[in-house]
Amino acid sequence: MTRRTRRVEGTKIVQRRAVPAVLAAALLLTAGCSSDSSGGADPSGADGSSSPASTAAPSSSAGSPTEETPPAKGSVKVLRTVATGLDSPWGLAPLPGGDLLVSSRDEATITRVDTESGKKTELGEVPGVSPSGEGGLLGIALSPAFASDHLVYAYFTSASDNRVVRMLYDEKKPAGEQLGAPDTVFRGIPKGVIHNGGRIAFGPDKMLYAGTGESGDTGLSQDKKSLGGKILRMTPDGEPAPGNPFPDSPVYSYGHRNVQGLAWDGRQRLFASEFGQDTWDELNAIKPGDNYGWPEAEGKGGGPGFHDPVAQWRTDDASPSGIAYAEGSVWMAGLRGERLWRIPLKGTEAAADPQAFLEGEYGRLRTVAPAGGDRLWLVTSNTDGRGDPKGDDDRILELRVK
Repeated sequence: MTRRTRRVEGTKIVQRRAVPAVLAAALLLTAGCSSDSSGGADPSGADGSSSPASTAAPSSSAGSPTEETPPAKGSVKVLRTVATGLDSPWGLAPLPGGDLLVSSRDEATITRVDTESGKKTELGEVPGVSPSGEGGLLGIALSPAFASDHLVYAYFTSASDNRVVRMLYDEKKPAGEQLGAPDTVFRGIPKGVIHNGGRIAFGPDKMLYAGTGESGDTGLSQDKKSLGGKILRMTPDGEPAPGNPFPDSPVYSYGHRNVQGLAWDGRQRLFASEFGQDTWDELNAIKPGDNYGWPEAEGKGGGPGFHDPVAQWRTDDASPSGIAYAEGSVWMAGLRGERLWRIPLKGTEAAADPQAFLEGEYGRLRTVAPAGGDRLWLVTSNTDGRGDPKGDDDRILELRVK
């Protein structure tokens, strides 16, 4: 037997799992919850580009030699604080007019933030949410046809599972009553006190992607029939998307531990961040049908059959959450690491070592989303029960990056 430890809320829980000696020698690393334990989606695609009409899965090629490579070193400037006083913010969805929708994990509410004045207007509470531990109202995204259908999608933890719903947003109604009744699009994703995943985004192909966690049951990640520890790809109505790698299945990739961030680059290639255990957190380039290793491998060097990450971090330095693509780089928010990471790309590989910004300046960082061009929205996460909130936490910042 090998001993595996999982760190949850600062305590260590010993797990036992039988691993053959040959396999144990081949494992790069084993071991628990870099997660959050010390620890939005633009309707035109996470990179802000217009969405093609095709329903084919985006390309995952390594890129051509002619791709422009960003400089090895970048910069971040905080332009302003957009809003303060947010309670356990999690998901972020930019509206077409420039305002933002933000979800509260623990309050189960969605709030509209005026990005000019910082004024906050509560749309309403999402019924059926059962907040507990890392679960609650998590990611949100706008329908690809939001201009005409006014639908807001949300991923949340219910009493029995994690699920995706959609709601009509009617801003003409009084504050607090602007969300229609939730229509369940997809259900049955395993739930737990930890590892609920939760990030959703519509890709450039107008399909809905969802990052899930294995809910603390490591065996789910390698089970292609389970929805836990996966990236799922589905139609806006919740059906398996055309072109998925496994017949009649929403599973797009597997072998994940707890996917927290989704973003596409300028050539429609998907990247995802995920929590490691006690050793390595990861940024992965996602290829349909590939196995990302958990729980047999963590970090690079997992061996044949496992897709190595683009970059990896010690868990004290990251505990990654949301990611966004801008200026040739993936930008990754860190919870336990309390910093924003820049990973310059050349195709689906890192063009240089990751670079850290804002270290310790704003506490835990939960979500980052493109704001157009060289701008990003950044959401802090100090009121989630694991941070050290200041008087104006939590907040949304506007950044200029390069």
